[in-house]
Amino acid sequence: MSANSRLTIAAHALAWIGLYQRQGHEVATSEQIATSANTNPVVIRRLLGELRRAGLVESRRGVGAGWSLARELESITLLDVYEAVEPGPLFAMHRTTPDQGCVVGRGIQPTMQGIYEGIEETLRHELARVTLENVLRDVLAAPR
Repeated sequence: MSANSRLTIAAHALAWIGLYQRQGHEVATSEQIATSANTNPVVIRRLLGELRRAGLVESRRGVGAGWSLARELESITLLDVYEAVEPGPLFAMHRTTPDQGCVVGRGIQPTMQGIYEGIEETLRHELARVTLENVLRDVLAAPR
């Protein structure tokens, strides 16, 4: 299993757009953002499409096409971003029902579900505390 980087790349894109706009630019292209994130522009466009549906970015077509923030960085939390790009639960149960005749098979799902609910509640609480403004501030303060 590999870790999912969608939240990280989406936060990267939003912070980059926010900084770029502060430098006087109206819109950023997916190619520019992809260069910073060292990924394919298609990956960025897909994530930005999800962020647009969540009301976090806006897109402009035609001459001067690109992406801009729909809200200020200080009003976007990591929870907003997470909910936009990570649909569904953080953890999943078995794809098929375990053997109900087995003591472990019968009790594993309710036990793990309770644990997972607590973890997800903590995750959401922590993500809600951090804005993209906080992220950008810390990025800019990081040693070069």
